[in-house]
Amino acid sequence: MNTFKSLMLGVAAVAITATAPAAFAATPDNILVIANRIDDITTLDPAQSFEFAGGDLSRNIYGKLVNFDPTDLSKGYQPDLAESWTVSEDGKTITFKMRAGVKFHSGNPVTAADAVYSLQRAVKLNKTPAFILTQFGFSAENADQTIKQIDDMTFSITTDAKYATSFVLNCLTATIGGIVDSKTVMSHEKDGDMGNNWLKTNTAGSGAYKLVNWKPNESYSLIVNKDFYQGAPKIERVIVRHIQESATQRLLLEKGDIDIARNLNPQDVAGAGSKDGISILSDLRGRLMYISMNQKDPNLAKPKVVEALKYLIDYKGMQDSFLKGQYTIHQAFLPRTYLGEIADKPYSLNIEKAKALLKEAGVEAGFELKINVREAQERIEIAQSLQNTFAKANIKITLQVGTGKATLGVYRAREHQIYVGAWGPDYPDPNTNAGTFAFNPDNSDEAKATGLLAWRNSWALPEMSKATKAAVQESDRDARAKMYEALQREHQKRAPFAVMFQKIEQTGIRSNVKGLNTGGAITQVSYWPITK
Repeated sequence: MNTFKSLMLGVAAVAITATAPAAFAATPDNILVIANRIDDITTLDPAQSFEFAGGDLSRNIYGKLVNFDPTDLSKGYQPDLAESWTVSEDGKTITFKMRAGVKFHSGNPVTAADAVYSLQRAVKLNKTPAFILTQFGFSAENADQTIKQIDDMTFSITTDAKYATSFVLNCLTATIGGIVDSKTVMSHEKDGDMGNNWLKTNTAGSGAYKLVNWKPNESYSLIVNKDFYQGAPKIERVIVRHIQESATQRLLLEKGDIDIARNLNPQDVAGAGSKDGISILSDLRGRLMYISMNQKDPNLAKPKVVEALKYLIDYKGMQDSFLKGQYTIHQAFLPRTYLGEIADKPYSLNIEKAKALLKEAGVEAGFELKINVREAQERIEIAQSLQNTFAKANIKITLQVGTGKATLGVYRAREHQIYVGAWGPDYPDPNTNAGTFAFNPDNSDEAKATGLLAWRNSWALPEMSKATKAAVQESDRDARAKMYEALQREHQKRAPFAVMFQKIEQTGIRSNVKGLNTGGAITQVSYWPITK
């Protein structure tokens, strides 16, 4: 079949596609079709986007000052829209020289004014991921003075203290570091929103791809940016379809209706991987699976109850069954491969020990809890496992299953009791997780620090917050690593978090697809190096 019209018309018709005769031997060579769960996308604005699927989309649409080369992630951050930078003698000011000749999708040139506008805008909007920038002392009040244009292609940022330059630059690789077309965005500003409402459903980037359309909970489509400064990608169109079920993803992959399946469970990985024309890519990601316990709940606020619940999790049972090959037991907030990582696994399923701890807490008779969980297969299975093991200690669990957007809404409003969550680093520095799992300078409801997991769980931790702040200002690498090791061990003992697993992403791909890099532990998927 020479056209892709039938598949485009069938983007939403999963059931029809899955049951129809095998009409497509393969997708066209210049089109890439991906099945993925994308129901967590709530906005396309890089100053606000803070979800996994949204980060994937943003990485391929927006350039950043510094970025990662998908062909060799081991090189660390590299120049992108900024071709070079210098650091002042006191270590507080970084001056960036923008790359000449780069254009936004609109045709407007990328200049220092756009970089200044983008960073100031992200700080002033103060949306969920703003803490990635405001941790350096930037605020709505001082952004105009601390983020300044010098000339058409040069600007500077000045932090409130001396930080490791690598820490600052790694933070700029986060989604919030996406540089927007200031002229285009400002032309869509309404009521002083800095174009936020428009950018929720539109884009204004300079990356390898441009947005064609986004249908929430259904699909998004991208088209090649022929003026991409690194050279136009070979794949001219990327279509990402929201396919919730692993079995459906596998069937579409085996039929050739899709090129990549990103959410296969272990059984479907084994099944699809045995078929001719399909291979499985395994990649250790930075994503952690955890549960968290809201400290507003009177029972969960008891330290012995928190400790007991950590002994009521069947880590090994889950790893060796429905998570087999896709998650490995990990119980610290820093993923493997990060500076300061630890391999300590102090918890395992121990019903009797949990019962003893609950008795010490005065709740041996048990109580009821609700678990909020996204309607993703492995998360529901984790919640069901918790429901089973918690019941053995007289804790009755009710599952509240919802879409990614709805479940996140409850979590960010601090209205949950227990939440089954996944968390991925925003940048490849240990503070990316320490600064959210172990930092909460203001625990009031009014703080609305939704980007901080400690805040979401109403956990006040003044001493640990001080230790986390001190670690980002330590310039000696070895000393800094030791600080994070100590911080994690204290966190394991006290925190209302039970980190359970680190993800090994197993992706099913058609054998003619080359150059896929899902991002390792440090970034998101890259579409532009892919060929067929």
